[in-house]
Amino acid sequence: MSPSEGTILLIANPAAQNGNGAAAADRAAAALRAQLGEDRVVLARTAGPRHASEIAERAEGCSTVIALGGDGVIHEVAGGLLRRPLDRRPVLGVVPVGSGNDYARTLGMSHKVDEACAQVLAAQARPVDVGRVNDDWFLETLSFGLDAAIAHDTVDRRVRTGRTGALLYMEGGVDQLLHHLDLYRYRASFDGGKAVDSQSIMFAVQIGPYYGSGFKICPDALVDDGLLDVCIAHPPVSVARALYIFMRAKDGKHVGFKQVELRRCRTLRVEFDQAPPAQVDGERLSGRTFDISVDRGALHVLMPTA
Repeated sequence: MSPSEGTILLIANPAAQNGNGAAAADRAAAALRAQLGEDRVVLARTAGPRHASEIAERAEGCSTVIALGGDGVIHEVAGGLLRRPLDRRPVLGVVPVGSGNDYARTLGMSHKVDEACAQVLAAQARPVDVGRVNDDWFLETLSFGLDAAIAHDTVDRRVRTGRTGALLYMEGGVDQLLHHLDLYRYRASFDGGKAVDSQSIMFAVQIGPYYGSGFKICPDALVDDGLLDVCIAHPPVSVARALYIFMRAKDGKHVGFKQVELRRCRTLRVEFDQAPPAQVDGERLSGRTFDISVDRGALHVLMPTA
């Protein structure tokens, strides 16, 4: 199905990108209505946390639900859609207006609102995988340890400074590496195999390749292969070496270092000795034990054809 059919629900986070989401929502709604007609596009603005998920879950009679905002609102909208019965689950579209935009980057969406709307209108829906962790889902990334601590630090810096983007993530990363290069003991079982006891500095589980505003942590990850891509950074590593590997990860060039382990699996159970910093699609996550799996083709998502 394409956006040329049925009713379109545009769920927008007006607070996205430090308040620029409100104007972006109006611009996107106007662009979509100009092509589809005034009555075909319904704009719903979120009023707070989890509101996007509630709106998406109640999206009766809509063929397509478009999430306008950052990775957080996209995560919420997808969660709402996934709670709907499969035979009444609308197609998901994305217009990125946020700080990280990693899922939009994976899909190949423009970060300019007008161009992204044009891409959505020309796109075809494709089945994509969704990660599941305990009682939550993730579209792009789930991680524990250093990278999650960096994600938390980046959010705090964004609130304090109003800045966004990869440079902010790098600043948070350097600060965490210099002052909080912590180790996390864990026990992990991949695809039901024998449990492995080890230590990690960071532990990322990916559907797509990106996290942290464009860091290519699992360069070969695909959103439609039915697999989880896992990247684990192991000790020992000096602060200087860790910083070097971190900077190389921006372009996926950390692969091949002896401290970096890459794996693929369909299911994973990981239990940490102590609750680590954790994030799911950039949102905070808590806990010590995580059951992780992939739901192949659980969502149909509008993706650019070229």
